[in-house]
Amino acid sequence: MVVFSGLMGLLVGGVPAEEPSGSALHDQQAQKRPNIVFVLADDMGYGDARCYNPDSKVPTPAIDRLAREGIRFTDAHAPAAVCVPTRYGFMTGRYPFRTKLKWSGGSTIAADRVTLPSILKSAGYRTAMVGKWHLGFDGDPLQDDVELGGGPCDRGFDHYFGIPASLDIPPYYYVRDRRPIEAPTTEVAASATEGWTNIQGAFWRRGGMAPSFRHDGVLPRFTEEAERQIATLAAGDDPFFLYLALAGPHTPWLPSEEWVGKSGAGMYGDFVAMVDATVGRVLGALDEAGCADDTLVIFSSDNGPVWYPHDVERLVHASVGTLRGMKADAWEGGHRVPFLVRWPGRAPAGSSCDALVCFTDMLRTFAAITGADVPEGAGEDSLDVSALLRGETLSDPIRETLVLKSNGSVLREGRWKLITHLGSGGFSRPRKRAPAEGEPPGQLYDLSKDLGELHNLWAEDPERAERMIGLLKSLKSSAGSAPQR
Repeated sequence: MVVFSGLMGLLVGGVPAEEPSGSALHDQQAQKRPNIVFVLADDMGYGDARCYNPDSKVPTPAIDRLAREGIRFTDAHAPAAVCVPTRYGFMTGRYPFRTKLKWSGGSTIAADRVTLPSILKSAGYRTAMVGKWHLGFDGDPLQDDVELGGGPCDRGFDHYFGIPASLDIPPYYYVRDRRPIEAPTTEVAASATEGWTNIQGAFWRRGGMAPSFRHDGVLPRFTEEAERQIATLAAGDDPFFLYLALAGPHTPWLPSEEWVGKSGAGMYGDFVAMVDATVGRVLGALDEAGCADDTLVIFSSDNGPVWYPHDVERLVHASVGTLRGMKADAWEGGHRVPFLVRWPGRAPAGSSCDALVCFTDMLRTFAAITGADVPEGAGEDSLDVSALLRGETLSDPIRETLVLKSNGSVLREGRWKLITHLGSGGFSRPRKRAPAEGEPPGQLYDLSKDLGELHNLWAEDPERAERMIGLLKSLKSSAGSAPQR
């Protein structure tokens, strides 16, 4: 059974949740298609926000507000433990292992692929994206008067402002709709921070950069652009979808001066606090525009953080909470993410939900909420979990299995988790190793009893492991895991 429960004891200070007032509000919103705002943090841990980890060293009042005013999901997952495949899964409702992903040089989403924004657009929604794309463009930004193809405006969005990839991957420049605002004609030296690893701190790679581009200006610029988009979209007659894909707290960790020292988790924690402030400004913009009661807001992260065990020991901050692992890992810390849903009049305030959900589910879920049609063959791995967003108690789970892309494969089947290799498969050590004599070839965990993935049960239950391997092969060879009409 899918379990919903109250959040009072988990939120900092035990602040009571405020229920939407009046049955008239509920009736009105039940008949109106909501605006949708999806805010995606970059490399933020499951345990960074205090509504998930009361011992967090990071103040997150805006994210905690979403928990008080909506539903906190505790078993939500990105479809992968790194950026590009996660974003592909979100946009297409398709497991990322089903395509050959391009990490650079050209658009990743095929031109004929139905996407989440294109479905909403066909249903009369105005669609806009602000932030990190990281799914490729066709075209060279150094060419004169270039129009970049294959990006957001060719995959379902009416408007776009953002950067092509992560903020540590050159070239560094802004794109508005299909054109670079300023070509990356200069070069910037690599950056690093003493006392952190070579992929932490104020890290970015050497490469091309637009002359006026500043790394520390990106998060503030995205925040301002999101506020402007909300004001513009809210002034129209049709409902809207805004996808805000933040570039933080992914490296480089660059908190503005007012945020330096605001956390107890170093420059990373300070940057997370700044990300939280952006969430607060987005919520404020919805209030200012008078559309907060008509808007479904979801906040999540694309994968886990870059936060090593020695960072936990040194700063006494567990970025993934009680989970094991970090970004890129097959372990839960790599792909179990914060997932908060505020939907006034629909999502029960101050509640939590333990149902298994994935970013791939957003395509069919948003289609169901808005009355949009999903063409046959689209969203092959997307399930409609809109009942969960409304806080409905279900006798059976909507999602029973989940296939995650790792350096190998990961299968969830209910409370059971199978990893087809030994080691993390990602950044944590050991990354991958051959089994010792008599040791099983992979990992099997009962997450209901061992969320920290400390007790490998493969040798104790080899029949279950073999059966799950067979199920994994079947799911991977199938055309899709979602029922098609």
